[in-house]
Amino acid sequence: MKAIVYDGKSVKFEPDYPRPRRPSGEALIKMIVSGICRTDLEIAKGYMDFQGVLGHEFVGEVTYCENKEWLGKRVVGEINCSCGRCGYCRAGLRYHCPDRTVLGIKERDGSFAEYFTLPEKNLHIIPEKIDNETAVFAEPLAACCQILRQTSIGPGEDVVILGDGKLGLLMAQVLDRTGCRLLAVGKHPHKLGILQKRAISTALMSEIPKAKFDMVVECTGSPGGISMALDLVKPRGIIVLKTTLAEKTLAHLAPIVINEVTIVGSRCGPMDMALAALEKGQVTVKPLITDIFPLDEAQKAINRAHESDSIKVLLKPA
Repeated sequence: MKAIVYDGKSVKFEPDYPRPRRPSGEALIKMIVSGICRTDLEIAKGYMDFQGVLGHEFVGEVTYCENKEWLGKRVVGEINCSCGRCGYCRAGLRYHCPDRTVLGIKERDGSFAEYFTLPEKNLHIIPEKIDNETAVFAEPLAACCQILRQTSIGPGEDVVILGDGKLGLLMAQVLDRTGCRLLAVGKHPHKLGILQKRAISTALMSEIPKAKFDMVVECTGSPGGISMALDLVKPRGIIVLKTTLAEKTLAHLAPIVINEVTIVGSRCGPMDMALAALEKGQVTVKPLITDIFPLDEAQKAINRAHESDSIKVLLKPA
């Protein structure tokens, strides 16, 4: 089958990569569309020491499984594949299972291929109302919804989102629904314009007001994001970190202690909540699509995803 593979040195298109063997309890999935994520680009720099098929944002069709009810269904999926037996799994924290594999990130081939596998328990059926190019945003949107589970945000609170990439633009739309006083900050007027059309307040990085915020959500994808967040958070405020980088970063930590700042790491989230938001049209995603490439134009797709004006690049099998 066709696949996009990172071999530890470079990202390559493989025209004859071995088809996956389906373990018991898992579904064989035919890829319909996949999205290139910032994490995929960081893996190509050595993040997580991963080697294999990249990709974890997808829409697929179940072509074979043990539970026949899944056959032919159009699905998205949770990317963490846990053991189901350890203390974390029994406590409902399977995202943190120490023995987990992660689709396209840790010890499991991903979705940048014609076929891949996931446990049936990880799958979610896509409502008919949601088209493929919208549904592919379910995984990153779920990661944004996770903040609503980890923190309490409501009317009257001052919140700033740093970063106008795909995650920052989705995050702004999720948090805008809480009624907080929201400001989204980025470097690209055309990206911020997507939020302005939804009446969300924006500012360029060079124009950030000299204010302090109850919550700072860091989505910059930059090593300097944490330092910027520390400059903007109020004493006893909250910083939510979403950026994952291959390189190690350093930050001056004294302000965290002095100002009693709470740091929240935030990763994967509730897929059902994301699908519901997409079905109801509560989040706009189509303007975030920059380009769509076939799998065999892998290098063009990766290069396009690296460009500063790019938001979301999608891949299709043909």
